[in-house]
Amino acid sequence: MFSHKGKTRTEKHNLGIASLLSFVAGLVNVVGFFSVQKLTTNVTGHFAYFVDESFKQDFRSAFHVALYIFFFFLGAFISNFIVEIYSRKRENLIYVIPTLTEALILAVIAFTGNVLIKESPDLIAFSLLFAMGMQNSLVTSISHSVVRTTHLTGLFTDMGIEFSQLFFYKDQDHKKRLIKSIKLRLTIIWMFFGGGVVGGILYGSFGIKALFFGTVILLFGLLYDFIKIRMLLLKRKM
Repeated sequence: MFSHKGKTRTEKHNLGIASLLSFVAGLVNVVGFFSVQKLTTNVTGHFAYFVDESFKQDFRSAFHVALYIFFFFLGAFISNFIVEIYSRKRENLIYVIPTLTEALILAVIAFTGNVLIKESPDLIAFSLLFAMGMQNSLVTSISHSVVRTTHLTGLFTDMGIEFSQLFFYKDQDHKKRLIKSIKLRLTIIWMFFGGGVVGGILYGSFGIKALFFGTVILLFGLLYDFIKIRMLLLKRKM
């Protein structure tokens, strides 16, 4: 799921990672918004606010909003930077380090969030945007841009295009590829929605500590991948 890249990836790998990471993104989106009333999984809305504040000539507020955009970008940059470094040294750690980093960020915010909400709520938003930037960059790199999990605008656009193409392309192979792609996008959308619902329910009981559930899911995904690879290696030896 995490360890296959590019041509070695199958539809099953993409569905697996799409399900896991989009669920986490949906959870972070809702818990982050409930906690600090900020968008914490994408920067589209922040860019609109940035332009608005700039036109009002409130440059201090504009700079403040620009930091939200910057931290998402920084997360994406660092995630791929780690991938490039380890691809030249220890390829088996390419995706482990960024995923562990994201899991650690969610855990730290989960356990310190109640204090930070009172003293520095922006630090929560910056951290979650950084983590989501890392996640989006990671999954984009793994799947060669087939999967993205932190926002839905592009997904609905692509899915609308593919649904319309079903009415025009008669070639069965082409239709099968379109149906597979639509299935993948629907999986991401529903898991994002499911993560949001679970995040809302958990937030009602645990507050920002609900983010720890996202950490557990990420660690479970890495552990599952590790066990599966070890079992395959063992079978080959036998």
